[in-house]
Parts: sequence; C-alpha cells; structure tokens
Amino acid sequence: MAAEKPTTFSTATPNWISVILSWPPTWFLARLALASAYLLGGVVKLFDFPGAVAEQAHFGLQPAALWAVVVIIVEIAGALLLILGRFVWLAAGMLGALTAVATLVANNFWALQGHERFMATNSFFEHLGLIAGLAMAAMIADRRASRDAT
Repeated sequence: MAAEKPTTFSTATPNWISVILSWPPTWFLARLALASAYLLGGVVKLFDFPGAVAEQAHFGLQPAALWAVVVIIVEIAGALLLILGRFVWLAAGMLGALTAVATLVANNFWALQGHERFMATNSFFEHLGLIAGLAMAAMIADRRASRDAT
C-alpha cells in the first residue's frame, strides 16, 4: 500500500490580500498608523513643554529640558519623515533608537515585582515589536526604492 502524501498548506498569499497589500494607499496608511503615536506624542509635548520636562525628570533623564527637546524633535521629525515616505531609513532609525532608550528606561520590568512587573513586561515587549515594525518599514521602503530605480 502506498504511503499517503502528507497534507501541505499553501504559503502563497491569497489574491485578495495581495490586492490590498499592493494598493498604493495601503503603504501610506501603514506608515501613518506606525507614526501616529510618535506624532501625537511630539505635538502634545510641544504644547505642554513643562509636562514634557517633568516626564523626562520622572525617568531620571538630566538635563530634563534638553531631553524633552530631543524627544520632541525626534518624535515630530521622525514621524513626518515616515508619513511622507522620505528617508524612511532615517525616520525608522531615529524613532527606533528613541523607543529603545525609552523602553529600557521606563520599562525596567526586571527590577519590579507583582502587577507593576507584569505591566512593564508587556509594555517592554510591545515596544520591542514597535521597533521591529519600524525596521520592517525601512526594509520595505528600501525594496520599493530599489524596485522603482530599475
């Protein structure tokens, strides 16, 4: 008796998904969604500078005013570059580096206990995923630019 062929699952993307992914507004909307928290955060900090300074001081970053200015510039400039699709590698690098620093400073789950540890652990890994999303956006932008150049 012949052995049965094992069931295989197709790894091909369904056509309707390919249509959505290749639709030009999808690329823009994905960048907009990825950048939205940074843009909103930067604008809120810009219009509440004392609050932005207090936030940096709360996490022990000194001089707090200088850190607040850096965060505002990185969040707004990085988000706008990402949304506009210009220098996406730079935008992703800026926002990724900022997110990495903020994650290490604000989500030190290894030093916490109980519910605080649980919440900080979740936030840490969510931010890690956000950094990966930024890296993927830079990779996609690079591939699109290479494709368009040929």
